[in-house]
Amino acid sequence: MVLYRERLWAAPWLYISTALVIPASIIVFAPINMTAGIITAIVLYGGCVAMLIASSPVIRVTDSDLFAGRASIPLTLVGEPTGYGPDAAQLERGQRLDARAWLLIRGWVKPVVKVPVLDPQDPAPYWLISTRSPDQLVRALDEGRLAAASAAS
Repeated sequence: MVLYRERLWAAPWLYISTALVIPASIIVFAPINMTAGIITAIVLYGGCVAMLIASSPVIRVTDSDLFAGRASIPLTLVGEPTGYGPDAAQLERGQRLDARAWLLIRGWVKPVVKVPVLDPQDPAPYWLISTRSPDQLVRALDEGRLAAASAAS
């Protein structure tokens, strides 16, 4: 059962800024052939948009696991999560960051959730995950941890 799901879509300004490949490619190809420049511009911008969409990770919490992008961890191996708003998140991503932490950070998503890892075999002390809804993610992780603990016992 999925308790939480969020896709970290790129910010709108990224789609707008990547549109700069359109005039750039037209300028490069215009002396050769204007039609080739326009077609190249459309293909390049389409490729940029496709890459932004394809590289948008999904955060998902089930009643047994946490999935963040391609990584996953059983909820029986995570501690109590903590959510941080934009200002506190900046410190967590910067001055307070442990170099061993596992990160799923997107610069256009300011809030983060810190999920402690209880597995002694895991070199990462915690996961730091960007999320637009830190309170909902923390709530879902707490629900999932309770469900996983009751299923394990």
